[in-house]
Amino acid sequence: MRKVCVLGATGSIGTQALDVVRAHPNELKVVALAAGGGNIRLLAEQVMEFTPKLVALADENALPGFEEALRKVAAVRGMTTPNFRLLAGERGIIAAASYDAADVVLNGITGAAGLGATLAALESDKTLALANKESLVIGGRLVSVAAAPNQIVPVDSEHSAIAQALRAGTHREISRILLTASGGPFRGRSLAELAEVTPAQALKHPTWAMGRVVTINSATMVNKGLEVIEAQLLFNVPIERITVVAHPQSIIHSGVEFVDGALIMQASPPDMRLPIALGLTWPERLSAVARPCVWDAPVAWTFEPVDETVFTALADARRAGTIAGTAPAVFNAANEVAVDAFCDGACGFLDISRTITAVLDQHLSCGLVADAKLTLPDVLAADTWAREAARRMLGGR
Repeated sequence: MRKVCVLGATGSIGTQALDVVRAHPNELKVVALAAGGGNIRLLAEQVMEFTPKLVALADENALPGFEEALRKVAAVRGMTTPNFRLLAGERGIIAAASYDAADVVLNGITGAAGLGATLAALESDKTLALANKESLVIGGRLVSVAAAPNQIVPVDSEHSAIAQALRAGTHREISRILLTASGGPFRGRSLAELAEVTPAQALKHPTWAMGRVVTINSATMVNKGLEVIEAQLLFNVPIERITVVAHPQSIIHSGVEFVDGALIMQASPPDMRLPIALGLTWPERLSAVARPCVWDAPVAWTFEPVDETVFTALADARRAGTIAGTAPAVFNAANEVAVDAFCDGACGFLDISRTITAVLDQHLSCGLVADAKLTLPDVLAADTWAREAARRMLGGR
């Protein structure tokens, strides 16, 4: 039985991970849960169901509300509250990520905030099921160096597919990686057509149900840009050998082309529980995690190139990933600020990518710390600088 710590327990990835645990009680057990604090009622229900020994809240101010919610849930269920250690703040999240009783840490925290937990899990020799791509992207070499071989198991559906495909060959046999993208809700649109996009439209993803930030990132193709950098770091393949292709059906999740011309791809209907389950039990598979493809009815899958002159964030991600150092941290931070501004109605959809380009250009001209000299303080300082620069460019919005 694998003992699991779930970081970001009340988010999209976290709740689906707990679905997997719930369905496989003989193979998986939750020993720690951590959440931001925005949904304390759900966290209380999870604690009552899974009885972890450690619970952490990123928001210290949410502690009293969580404790009250826990008492209410226990009363409704006619149960006593379980015994567990309750921690808060960054210290609490780090303690959960490095909890001795856990074998596997699923990092489902959103955004750059997941970097500390990623490093803590790696330093404590846990298997890291990584759904928080941003921590690898901005941490770059720092995360790669901290990780032992096979210690990081990707949970993004695309990178899980690549990892599965790579079991068919060796690293030296890789010709290129094929990274598929749904294309988001605006595939095929022109720049003029994107100018009037609203947050409500951008949050309607055609195939995946995800959190707010990831859904907006999919609409701008920032998410695919982050995944290009992630693939480069996870699989040690140069960015120029990573090809992005739009596949709106979201059945082929990515693949590897080998030097002999063979292309090995992984196919399944869009369901994050499959890569989550693999992340928790890699390299073994659990049974009946997700429904398979249907083969006794006609089906058509399509593929098409992505227009990087429209979705410029993808080109900027390639630029940041190639330069490395603090550039990816700046790319990610500028995006996070711009996404918040867009969702708050303070800027337009195209302003997200424009802000990323402008902030990245400014950083490369005067503030880049090269990869060879990169330290954690450098990454954190670049993240802070980029957020401030993005807010200034957005007029303080």
